[in-house]
Amino acid sequence: MSETFDGGPDTGLLSPVRAGTPVEEAVCDRAWLQAMLDAEAALARAQAGLGTVPADAARAITRAARAERFDLRELALAARETANPVVGLVRALTDAVAAESPAAAEYVHRGSTSQDVLDTGAMLVAHRAIGMIRADLAEVSRSLAGLAERHRDTVMAARTLCLHAVPTTFGLKAAGWRQLTLDAEARLAATQRTLPVSVGGAAGTLAGYLEYAALDAQAFDPASYADRLVDAFAAETSLSRPPLPWHGLRTPIADLAAALAMTTGALGKMAADVQVLTRTEIGEVAEPEVAGRGASSAMPHKRNPVLSTLIRSAALQVPLLTAGLTQALVTEDERSAGAWHAEWLLLREGLRLAGGAAHTAVELTRALVVRPGRMRENLELTGSQIVTERLAVALAPVLGKRRAKELLAAASVTADREARPLADVLRTLPELAGHLDEKRLAALLDPAGYTGAAPDLVTRALAGPAASLPPHPLP
Repeated sequence: MSETFDGGPDTGLLSPVRAGTPVEEAVCDRAWLQAMLDAEAALARAQAGLGTVPADAARAITRAARAERFDLRELALAARETANPVVGLVRALTDAVAAESPAAAEYVHRGSTSQDVLDTGAMLVAHRAIGMIRADLAEVSRSLAGLAERHRDTVMAARTLCLHAVPTTFGLKAAGWRQLTLDAEARLAATQRTLPVSVGGAAGTLAGYLEYAALDAQAFDPASYADRLVDAFAAETSLSRPPLPWHGLRTPIADLAAALAMTTGALGKMAADVQVLTRTEIGEVAEPEVAGRGASSAMPHKRNPVLSTLIRSAALQVPLLTAGLTQALVTEDERSAGAWHAEWLLLREGLRLAGGAAHTAVELTRALVVRPGRMRENLELTGSQIVTERLAVALAPVLGKRRAKELLAAASVTADREARPLADVLRTLPELAGHLDEKRLAALLDPAGYTGAAPDLVTRALAGPAASLPPHPLP
């Protein structure tokens, strides 16, 4: 039996990584609507400050620019007839202002165009969302710093190409995760500082703004006015001033997309590592235990690594969205028929996924369970073969580097084939007789003695700059 369903809000059913997180509200339809209204109000105030819109009109427009006064669904349906939501919004806002002040309604959207309003609104949404993401990344980096400090000397197996390589420390692994988080936060911070207003008018010439301004300004210099309008609009929105109108120059969107991909990629690396270390046969870490979390619909014994799974899912999706957003750089003419429109949903989903991943990472890192005992047990799985690199260095002066490596490779094969500890095999080799006494051999075979500079690297990393706290969010 087929069923039909009424359209409803996106509840996050198919995107649990962001469901219920703060970023959801920051980028929801109502938030975008409010951001576009904020852009309209800021534009009116900027023009009023330059004497080309009456101050009373700017105040009336600002009072009317409240999202709760408008019907989102009506605006969405109206957008089907104009290919963007701003045309219907300007009409509705004009009506709302006219209800209070018919004279003020004449100054709504004065000289502007849909893309100026929507692009500026998009930057406002992104600015607020990035502030949330950066705050979460700062918390993640603090938690990871704590893990790195506590486990500076906790020895574990480093794995390369899926297999045991040489010993490392969990502290160095946590410090690496932290460094990626710091890198992501720095890129987001740089991006947030440069998010620009959009002031271009119909085709990037500001002609409409200038023409209207000429009607109202007593002394009018077009070049000076254009500069002052962009500066005033940037000041009203707390966004940056672009060097040129960017209707067809989509660098801000591409930069933002790249920063979001970097963020989810950094968190995704950590999540992938946690998933590996959580495997039943490895068991070196575990996600924080919460009643009912990770349950299987079929297997009562399972407690799946939910948090790392959610983070990794975001990390795999955002690069695909980034590709779409970057592709919008290839836009035709001064304003695009389609490429610009394709950005909106991709950008919102990228912000939602990055925000959801960062918020989830806070919980994961704050209470990650680390099992040093299990790490030590796993170090013994290869019967000391994990330190053959060290043995090769120790034997090189006696046998030569090449022969030492050949001998140890053959000894490792024998140890595997006969299920014997490497030390037992080495004791039977005539070439080593008299070169390694039992005390020296035991010391060389101890993984804890072969972590190289790992503890010092952790100390150095923790002495470096911490994640910078994000600025206060925009009102």
